[in-house]
Amino acid sequence: MELEAIYTQLTADFIEQLKDQKVSAIVRESIRPYKELMKYYKCAMMEVETKFSVLSEELSMQYDRNPIESIRTRLKSPESIREKMVRRGYPLTVESIEENLNDIAGVRVICSFPSDIYALADSILKQDDIKLIQKKDYIKNPKPNGYRSLHLIIEIPIYLHDQKKLMKVEVQLRTISMDWWASLEHKIRYKKGLPNSGFIEKELIECAEMGEALDARMERLHNMASDLIEED
Repeated sequence: MELEAIYTQLTADFIEQLKDQKVSAIVRESIRPYKELMKYYKCAMMEVETKFSVLSEELSMQYDRNPIESIRTRLKSPESIREKMVRRGYPLTVESIEENLNDIAGVRVICSFPSDIYALADSILKQDDIKLIQKKDYIKNPKPNGYRSLHLIIEIPIYLHDQKKLMKVEVQLRTISMDWWASLEHKIRYKKGLPNSGFIEKELIECAEMGEALDARMERLHNMASDLIEED
């Protein structure tokens, strides 16, 4: 290959590399606001998790037991966010995501007994930096498929180096049996190739009702045991 041809090829390769770098830079800049928003949600999620951990420590000292079995957090995936925005007909912008989705940051609190759920919800909502946006009580009013849980959408401030931002977090409070049912129901219902089955639907609802009865029975036993200790 002649020197001129070699030079031309090298020049073309260099230009392509510059184009690739420019495209990469544009992509990085375009997703930067989204990545920042996800970090804000993660910070808000951590704040709520810490609040429940503090409540757990305080209540375990006060009542000699821990009302919280576990605390789990999750940040909605980009795929789930996109699917939900498209399904609801919202524009795919950072502003629209923040305005229209309430469940990007999630904290799930698994409690020992149903009464613990309401006690913890009351305690968290009494804190002066927490604002209740929405409350859905699927314990007193279960979903038609049997799902039970207490859902709270709350707003909490996060403090950055140069500003304060108010972020929304979804809090789900469940007993062990409610969480167990919800997890297994999802695995059963969404099996690949599973045809619609009225029998399976009916069985799942009955299992949810059995879990509700078991929760009530275990709480009665717990109260009886507590009363016997106080009598001694």
